[in-house]
Amino acid sequence: METGAYNVLGEPLVPCSYDPLTGYFRDGCCRTDESDHGTHVVCARVTEAFLSFSLARGNDLITPRPEWRFAGLRPGDRWCLCVNRWLEALQAGVAPPVVLQSTHDSALAYVSLDVLRQHAWAPPSSSQRTG
Repeated sequence: METGAYNVLGEPLVPCSYDPLTGYFRDGCCRTDESDHGTHVVCARVTEAFLSFSLARGNDLITPRPEWRFAGLRPGDRWCLCVNRWLEALQAGVAPPVVLQSTHDSALAYVSLDVLRQHAWAPPSSSQRTG
C-alpha cells in the first residue's frame, strides 16, 4: 500500500478484503488514482439488496467470471465500491454497510463522514453470546 493512504477516520487505511481480492489495483485496498474513473474507495459488506440493485444498474457482481479471476460476490463479502454507486444505492434505500477503517479518505469529497457513520458496519461484539 502506498505511504500516506488514510481512511475516513484519519487513520492508516486498513485492507478491505483479500478473499475475494478487491480494490481498483486488486491489492485488497480501496485506493484510487486518476486512472480510476469509478473511484473505488468505499469498502462495504455487500448485501443481497445491494447486489440486486447493482445488477439492475448493469453491474453484475454476482456471476463468477473466471477469465477475470472473479468468483462472484455473496452477501457478507467485503468489496471496494465506486463511491457514486454507493450513493445511488443510498438514495434507493439499499446502501450496504460501510467498513470505515477500510474506506479511503477521498470518499469524503463525495459523502460526509456523518453519513458514512450512519451506515457503518459494526462487527458483532464478543459479549454478544447466544445460547
